[in-house]
Amino acid sequence: MSNKHFVNDPVHLVNLALRSAPLTNPSLALDEENKIVYCKSSPESQAGRVAIVSGGGAGHEPSFVSFVGDGVLRAAVSGSIFASPSVKQIYSCITRRVNPNSGVLLIVMNYTGDILHFGLASEKAKAAGVDVDMVVVADDVGVGREKNGKVGRRGIAGTVLVHKIAGALAAATPGTASLKEVSALATLVAANLVSVGSSLAHVHVPGRVIASDGDEEGSLKPDEIEIGMGIHNEQGCKRVKIPELPELVGMLLDQLLSKEDKDRNYLEDVENVEGWVLMLNNLGGVSPLEMGAITTEAVKQLDSTYSIKPTRVFAGTFMTSLNGNGFSISLLRLVDTGLGKGKSMLDLLDAPHESLGWSAPVKQETWASKDIQTQSSDSDAKEESIPPSGLKLNVDKFSHTLSASLQSLIKAEPEISRYDEQVGDGDCGSALKKGAEAILQLINTNKIHPDAVITISTLAEVVEENMDGTSGAIYSIFLNSLAKALREAGEGEASLGVWAKAAMAALVSLRKYTPAQPGDRTLVDALQPCIISLAEHGDVSKAAKAAREGAESTRGMKASLGRSVYVGELGDTPDPGAIGIAVFMEGLAGAV
Repeated sequence: MSNKHFVNDPVHLVNLALRSAPLTNPSLALDEENKIVYCKSSPESQAGRVAIVSGGGAGHEPSFVSFVGDGVLRAAVSGSIFASPSVKQIYSCITRRVNPNSGVLLIVMNYTGDILHFGLASEKAKAAGVDVDMVVVADDVGVGREKNGKVGRRGIAGTVLVHKIAGALAAATPGTASLKEVSALATLVAANLVSVGSSLAHVHVPGRVIASDGDEEGSLKPDEIEIGMGIHNEQGCKRVKIPELPELVGMLLDQLLSKEDKDRNYLEDVENVEGWVLMLNNLGGVSPLEMGAITTEAVKQLDSTYSIKPTRVFAGTFMTSLNGNGFSISLLRLVDTGLGKGKSMLDLLDAPHESLGWSAPVKQETWASKDIQTQSSDSDAKEESIPPSGLKLNVDKFSHTLSASLQSLIKAEPEISRYDEQVGDGDCGSALKKGAEAILQLINTNKIHPDAVITISTLAEVVEENMDGTSGAIYSIFLNSLAKALREAGEGEASLGVWAKAAMAALVSLRKYTPAQPGDRTLVDALQPCIISLAEHGDVSKAAKAAREGAESTRGMKASLGRSVYVGELGDTPDPGAIGIAVFMEGLAGAV
């Protein structure tokens, strides 16, 4: 794999690449500050339509930016190379770059960073009153059920088929497709989609130091190929000596379609299959000549081995791994969408569009209409404030009890840090302390609002900006979900019962973004029993006791999630995040 590049600064490289989007498709605009490429169609043309947003790390071009255009995505958000975009970028896209709309659908690939960041942005937008839904695509069969566990399958190139089909429905006549319908269709497509990749080598990210001997850790031997390789250099299911093309294609199709492989048989039997779509995707470094040979072999074996004659065959570059010397095969099973005539999966795949990524020319009249007004493009535009809910809280009482809890958390920082040094990376206590101090600053400057939703949304913003790592994202998602649930509670006084019910709703919402359950040795071991106790008994002291019992139960528990998974012997050390929940609740109980 080549380690020489024309642009070696990865930040400059991504920025330059993004600037090319409006140059090659005049229907697009770029928010360079937030790395957002979006349609600059007039507001009148988009009103009444669902806006579809996607994104992820750079390095997968033409995904996702080149799929922005009428008929596919309304906008895409780019991170750095192989890194998820930030919550700020995604939230700015939802609230400032895709309005007006009849709801926003986020289509995200199944990677932890993408799910947490898009999920948090989604919850923040919901708390602000925006109608948002999120569909996670996990089409990779390269890693089977036994190994992928709670994390699930990765999302790879088949995701673009979800983009195209859902995007065509969303772009239909205004008012004909609701957010619920578009989301359901995207989910249906993802459920009938399988993909697998293979590569001859890992890729080199521009700007990264290369080992002096030129042999990076984990790299493939000259005569090896990786089967099931991910799009970020992740390992697949196995490495074998490079086979002849027919044997290789046969191995990949077997992983996609074999009924005997129970670990990878992800397509459950259904009736009334309307056909199949085959997509051959170039990971970036395979010549068109070789891609032609791969396509021919795949179509031949689908017919001879599985009696499948694809209704459509798409071959090209849809989702790369920089200049990866490999390819992936995706199969989409066409089933009834239930949407009626003209809205089958195939109809929607064939629908007109104006995106460069789906390999069709932009209409001539679009090139001529370069005077279309963009939406607000000023980089310093202020995001709209959270609208009031009418749910009131006692500012003095709220500030007093919350301050006591935060002080307890700050005091416990050395203990929590000590635990995390033994079972993690040592930053849990400092992250909690940093977040607590930031909220105390808010309280001390009299910025607690009498509207409960505005207050919790503000706290979520503070946590997001001041707490690093996965725990910060989890707390922010929980707080934004809490704000949404409080808004739905209606006007009146924010009683303990209202808080308890909203906390239960926030806990349920949190489960969409993390698979953690009690017994996995995470903060959920304390958080879930605490909230359940509060909802059942309406007693903060009992809830604090439940949190402490849950935290102590993690002593000696085997970790299923988080960095503790990689630690050999955990001994009697409890989970530091769970201890943090217990300390916070005990401080709250003491001040009530």
